[in-house]
Amino acid sequence: MNLAPAQVVRGQGMLGQAADQLAQLGDRPLVIGGDSTLNALSDTLDQALERFEDQRISYSPDCSEQSLERLRKAVAQHRADFIIGLGGGKALDTAKLIAFQCDLPIATVPTSAATCAAWTALSNVYSNEGAFLYDVTLAHCPELLILDYDLVQTAPQRTLVAGIGDALAKWYEASVSSGASNQTLIIAAVQQARVLRDILFQKSADALAEPGGEAWREVVDASVLLAGVIGGLGGAQCRTVAAHAVHNGLTHLPACHDMIHGEKVAYGILVQLRLEEMQGNQLAATARQQLLQFYRELGLPCSLEDLGLAQTTLTDLRHAATLACKPESDIHHLPFAIAPEQLVAAMVSTTVSTTVSLSAPVAQA
Repeated sequence: MNLAPAQVVRGQGMLGQAADQLAQLGDRPLVIGGDSTLNALSDTLDQALERFEDQRISYSPDCSEQSLERLRKAVAQHRADFIIGLGGGKALDTAKLIAFQCDLPIATVPTSAATCAAWTALSNVYSNEGAFLYDVTLAHCPELLILDYDLVQTAPQRTLVAGIGDALAKWYEASVSSGASNQTLIIAAVQQARVLRDILFQKSADALAEPGGEAWREVVDASVLLAGVIGGLGGAQCRTVAAHAVHNGLTHLPACHDMIHGEKVAYGILVQLRLEEMQGNQLAATARQQLLQFYRELGLPCSLEDLGLAQTTLTDLRHAATLACKPESDIHHLPFAIAPEQLVAAMVSTTVSTTVSLSAPVAQA
């Protein structure tokens, strides 16, 4: 089972204090990150990797097959004996996949709390233009995860908001995909997803109001670590459902390429709840209304307009919906059949009002 990284270290300035842990992995790391991250953290890396013979390389333009081929050559040329992934979700996905393909250990160092990619044994592969193609299940989680709060705090606040949206999906998707499982670890994963949701509901506003404070650190831990725990515990039976399928379809629309992964996933949660609501699920209606209120407080997208798709044609939406509904798509973990036309209808109506009272208890849908 791919439950967790072999070792997790976290704290302020932790990258500069992790030389001993990194040395357990090797002497010649290849550091994979984005151009801006590698440039901005050049001095920090110089100090943190002083005792290593490292080489640094950009994964740009994306976690694509072309980039992966180039990076595999860089591993051989540098004679790297381990990988360091530094950056956001795509940088970490790329680094993890390279480590897997080259049979090398890896340390992940997230520079934002936008995803739980630093934890998971999974990588998504995209085209050079950023369109989702497929995912790869890895042999194991990273050997080392370094969560340096100082690095994360330098990221734009928008990335933490997006991470909250991505982490929220754990509950709305796992509670559906797990079905009526009576397996202990599946039950534990779903219940932890509920806990994660409640932590984010309760602490996100305080976290955003005081970056670096206690609530901020707890929300960072929730988005990066606890979200990863849920995936590790639940495995294949706590899979993504419609929220991530919608994300994957939207990546094929250039007009929203500037939107972050978690922003598209957050919108996808609303779409999933709208689909359930269209099947007569009143709990889903309640949950959607509550999320709309929460999203507006945090600045998460609630509609196609918020995603920059106000001028998108119905043809483009149908294209995204068709991709999201491919036979192998996780959207088919919904407990009812779904066709592209239904998905388009849900996508254009995420902000539709219902008669459900917002004073109702937190919905379990």
